[in-house]
Amino acid sequence: MAVRTGWCGLWAGAAARFPPMARFFSHGSNVLSQSSNVPQASFFPPVQKMMLPPNAFQGKVAFITGGGTGLGKGMTTALSSLGAECVISSRKIDVLKQTAEEISSKTGNKVHAIQCDVRDPASVKNAVAELIKVAGHPDVVINNAAGNFVSPTERLSPNAWKTIVDIVLNGTAFVTLEIGKELIKVQKGAAFLAITTIYAESGSGFVSPSASAKAGVDAMCKSLAAEWGRYGMRFNVIQPGPIRTKGAFSRLDPTGKFEKEMIGRIPCGRLGTVEEIANLATYLCSEYASWVTGAIIRMDGGEYVSMAGEFNDLKKVTNEQWDMMEALIRKTKGS
Repeated sequence: MAVRTGWCGLWAGAAARFPPMARFFSHGSNVLSQSSNVPQASFFPPVQKMMLPPNAFQGKVAFITGGGTGLGKGMTTALSSLGAECVISSRKIDVLKQTAEEISSKTGNKVHAIQCDVRDPASVKNAVAELIKVAGHPDVVINNAAGNFVSPTERLSPNAWKTIVDIVLNGTAFVTLEIGKELIKVQKGAAFLAITTIYAESGSGFVSPSASAKAGVDAMCKSLAAEWGRYGMRFNVIQPGPIRTKGAFSRLDPTGKFEKEMIGRIPCGRLGTVEEIANLATYLCSEYASWVTGAIIRMDGGEYVSMAGEFNDLKKVTNEQWDMMEALIRKTKGS
C-alpha cells in the first residue's frame, strides 16, 4: 500500500575516510529527461552529489518512516552518509533489514530497522520506545510513510478512504505526537520533516483521499511550527512533483500512458530524482536551516505553476501565430 504520492558537490575538505559521496546515490532513479525529446531538460541536469559537508549529522539520530524503499531509502542513505545514526521503520521488517544492512555497509554508520504500522497508535508507541532504546531521542524525524492509488471517488469504499487517511494523516500525527511528547519530557529539540505532494495545496480528482490527508499533514506541520517552537522543534514540508521510484507509478500510472504527458507539462522538461529530494531534506533537517520552520516547499520542476496559470497553454503558439494575434490585438485598441 505504501506508494509515493508526490506528483509524489562534493565537499572540498572531505576527510580521507569518507568515500566519494556520489557513490551513496548510485541507486537513484533513471532521469527520463536524459532520453526525452524535451529540449529545455538540458538546462536543468540533476546533480547526484551530496550538498552538505561530511559530518553534518555526526552524533545525530534520525528516524525515518517508510525508510525501506523509494524516497525514504534515499533520504536515509543521505543522512547516514553525513554521519547520522538512522532508524528506519515500516510494516515490512524483511525489507527494512535488507535496506539497513545495505546502507550501513556503504556508509559505515549504524542503521536500525524497527517494524511499525503507523496506522496503529500502539505500534507507534512501541516503535518509539524501541527507537529511544537503541539510538536515543531523535534529532531528526521524517514522516515519509504514504499510501495512494488512483480511483474515481464514487468507486471508493469507506475502507479504501480510511486506509489512505490512516496511513498519511493519522500515521503522521501518531508518530509526531508520540515522539514530540517524549522530546518535551527530556527537553530536547528536533527537526521534523513531512513529505506530502503538490496537490495537497490544490486538491486533485481521482486521488481525493490522498489530497485530503496530505492537506491535513501540511496544516498540522504549520500549526506545530507555531506551537512547538518553544520546545525547540521545527516543522517543515516538502511537496514533491513526479519522481520515478521503484513501484511508485504502479498505482498512480499503471499503464504508463500519462508519463509523457507529465514530462510535457513540467517546465524543466524532466521528472525529479530521489537525490534532489534527499539533498533538500538533509538541508531542512540540518543546523544550516535552523531559522526555517513552518515552510511548505514545492519541488516539482515547475509543474504546479505550469498547470495553475490560466494562459500557460499559450506556450504552444508559434511566432507566426503571435505576429497574427498581435496585429489583431492592435486593431482593437480604443474599441
